[in-house]
Amino acid sequence: MAHDFELVDEKTIAELNTRGRLYRHRTGAELLSMMNEDENKVFGITFRTPPTDSTGVAHILEHAVLNGSRKYPVKEPFVELIKGSLKTFLNAFTYPDRTCYPVASQNLQDFYNLVDVYLDAVFHPRLTPLVLKQEGWHYELENAQDPLVYKGVVFNEMKGANSSPDRVMAELVQQSLFPDNTYGVDSGGHPRAIPDLTYEQFESFHRKLYQPSNARIYFYGDDDPDHRLELLEEYLGEFEPGVVDSSIGVQPRFTGPRELEETYAAGEEGEANKNMVAVNWLLEDGIDVDTGLALQILDYILIGTPASPLRKALIDSGLGEDLAGTGMESELRQFFFSTGLRGVDTDRIDEVKRLVPDILARLASDGIDAATIEAAINTTEFRLRENNTGSYPRGLVLMLRALTTWIYDRDPFEPLFLAAPLGALKERVATHDGYFEGLIRLHLLDNPHRTTLVLRPDTAQAQREEQEEKARLEQARSAMDEAGLERLVVETQELIRRQEEPDSPEALATLPRLQLSDLQRDIRTIPLDVVEAGGAAACTTYYHDLFTNGIAYVDLSFDLHTVPQELLPYLSLFGRSLTNLGTEKEDFVTLSQRIGSRTGGIWAHSLVSSHRTDPATVARFFVKGKAMVDQVDDLLSIMRDVLLTVRLDNQQRFLQMALEERAAEESGMVAGGHGVVDLRLRSQFDEAAWVSEQMDGISYLFFLRKLVEEVERDWPTVLARLERLHKCLVNRQTMLCNVTLAGADRSAFEPKLKALVSSLPEAPVERQTWTAECGARREGLVVPAPVNFVGKGANLYRLGYEMRGSVGVVVRYLRNTWLWDRVRVLGGAYGAFCSFDHFTGIIAFGSYRDPNLLGTIDVYDRSATYLRELDLSEGELTKAIIAAIGELDGYQLPDAKGYTSMIRQLTGVTDDFRQEMRDAVLGTTVEDFKAFGEALASVTEESEGVVVMGAREALEGVNREKGEEWLKLVPVL
Repeated sequence: MAHDFELVDEKTIAELNTRGRLYRHRTGAELLSMMNEDENKVFGITFRTPPTDSTGVAHILEHAVLNGSRKYPVKEPFVELIKGSLKTFLNAFTYPDRTCYPVASQNLQDFYNLVDVYLDAVFHPRLTPLVLKQEGWHYELENAQDPLVYKGVVFNEMKGANSSPDRVMAELVQQSLFPDNTYGVDSGGHPRAIPDLTYEQFESFHRKLYQPSNARIYFYGDDDPDHRLELLEEYLGEFEPGVVDSSIGVQPRFTGPRELEETYAAGEEGEANKNMVAVNWLLEDGIDVDTGLALQILDYILIGTPASPLRKALIDSGLGEDLAGTGMESELRQFFFSTGLRGVDTDRIDEVKRLVPDILARLASDGIDAATIEAAINTTEFRLRENNTGSYPRGLVLMLRALTTWIYDRDPFEPLFLAAPLGALKERVATHDGYFEGLIRLHLLDNPHRTTLVLRPDTAQAQREEQEEKARLEQARSAMDEAGLERLVVETQELIRRQEEPDSPEALATLPRLQLSDLQRDIRTIPLDVVEAGGAAACTTYYHDLFTNGIAYVDLSFDLHTVPQELLPYLSLFGRSLTNLGTEKEDFVTLSQRIGSRTGGIWAHSLVSSHRTDPATVARFFVKGKAMVDQVDDLLSIMRDVLLTVRLDNQQRFLQMALEERAAEESGMVAGGHGVVDLRLRSQFDEAAWVSEQMDGISYLFFLRKLVEEVERDWPTVLARLERLHKCLVNRQTMLCNVTLAGADRSAFEPKLKALVSSLPEAPVERQTWTAECGARREGLVVPAPVNFVGKGANLYRLGYEMRGSVGVVVRYLRNTWLWDRVRVLGGAYGAFCSFDHFTGIIAFGSYRDPNLLGTIDVYDRSATYLRELDLSEGELTKAIIAAIGELDGYQLPDAKGYTSMIRQLTGVTDDFRQEMRDAVLGTTVEDFKAFGEALASVTEESEGVVVMGAREALEGVNREKGEEWLKLVPVL
């Protein structure tokens, strides 16, 4: 097929083993086509979408274009894709100045299907007023006598987002530095401004900006690069060349520093001294890639680790509990740097304002420790070599990196070449004394474009904002006559009708879909060699022979069942202590430098899980590390030192860590409310979840608040507990090792690991008994949030349900149909989910940023009826099976594969069992859905647990309606 693409540039990126081509289409659209052997293929289309106000138009449009299109006239193609795709990524992002639509899949046909649906969605969406009402905002009025309320997915999403002080701080920092351009408004949308958005503005924004001439298109992976051009020509070919003015203006420079104060909604407990202070600099426009890399390394040098000099000096000052600010922001047109402290006493705010520039001036004058610089550069070099993008496809991360220049009409290849800029940087550092100190002076100290933001807690703000919203609604209602109110009732009913009306079979048939024959029937296995203790191994060791690009991943683990119950909450801080308190020979700064310069990182974490067949909880403590194979000696030596010679007696440093941990738990409570609620709910039914909740939930937050006081009041007692925990835990009798590296490197590695393990203490194993406080109950977690997080669950095994492998298909379908339609689309919540743990039998429902409460619980309760009465077509059943298989076959990088294999071993998930489960998924029938509906119907009020997080007024309203103390209120924030 002919196409109208012109090749503009072509480059080989050796460090990524990738060949890239940059094309320009006759319409002005640009294409970055990346070719390599990665089977996890990625596509993305990005439009520059700078808003001029805080109505959230770009954000709402991101949601809206995925609500049906010319070629695919179904209500939500996005959801239909989720129901029946093997995708490894499917989402969209709104940045302050761009909107990205990326997809990824390992299956070629599935990948092409996703690309086609997304291209049709962005260029030919069905942008009706009803779509704006559903995804953005609308007045809801079901009866003319009722009060008006606001509904809309983005409206409620942003109400929830603005309940997070960290999000408020980040937005205000950005707006303080960019008062005169697009970055000075809230691109996500502010709840006060969102209702100002009209349909005409909404539709016009799309018509103007979603044009090929404003598009940056991206492909990555092992698919046919010529076919990419053919696919795109089908869409771009019908457009004419055009010019879109979407440029991002440069913020005019300040002539001197500015200060501002704002407030955030604080909890009912007051906490008048929980102020946040951030000092912020806007850097000049036009920073080149080499300088940009240097500035990002400078950010790591200054605040990237607990031992970083700026971070350490701020924390050591005792003026706050933890770092505040965003660090070096490098994804917008102009870089900016922001740092400060949270948890600042009111009478010490001015000290913090002065402290940040004072510390920077001292560092610029006295110099930065050379070992700190070496560690930062080594860490950057290791990350480049590893290219570990976690759960994100590698191709997606590269797309986002390319966009940091591409979106501003600069070379998209530049940010992808890091080896050469890093080499040049190392040369500059070696030949220019004080290179990073010079960057501090030039870009920060001598930069007048500086703001200082003070964010004060306001315990009345949440209630005041709610009253202001009610007043706006009452004013809007009073402006309507009787006919206007009746019209609104009709419009509300029409929207509800449209939301409830199913897509026709003909419309659904337009969507491309896979068949069961496209699926792999056999499980994917991970190489595993189990070496029992004795001979070549001092403890049982799992080896995974995988290509790791010359990196060794090492997990050392110990059985947590040797830890008394009262010490379990200490585990997170104990894990941090290993690398953050220093050893007998090194203080923690020197230790941090050694870790950074000799390894890819060392950290600790805990795994707590139920077992497939054994009632005993699987609970292990891990010290994890990674290094280049030729640095394994350094890695294992450091691991030995931190396990054997950690200094636990540094009271001040431990107190700082406890304060940081407490601040992190508090700041993440509302932002991650759905996870908090889910863990709290599960802890009612299962020992493993109960233990996890003690170490990382509401219980852990309460523990930290008491611990901070105890460290200050009775340090010897706390120290004795830490030392006891150390002695109980570090015992090679309970040790297990997990190693992921290329098989060719194993023979040299094994004796080194054996030497490390043999050096650790050995003692009789004393297993402890834990008494989990389980039992179904109803709790209301009180936080200052205008939206709710609603959870409900039960243990179906205790009610007689017998597990079927098909349950994964059923639960996933329930989440993507009934819950999505009722809780998100009709209810206006940002998200809804349910999950079933086949180890324990726990079914858990949850919602995210939800304006409703009892209405959502009612939806959960009606799930049983929905499944029992479900009339599922063969096509819909096939889609559900395919999606479940896609979830089972999620893409993983080598370190994740090795860790997953180990977890399967520990929890009794054999390959035979996995194949049995896969076969059951592939053989799912409609009867399996109905059977699970019967199981849900057996849940009674006595057997269910309910956990809700929200504002006190909302929770008390539930108790008034359901009866006193239906929810036991638990003040959290």
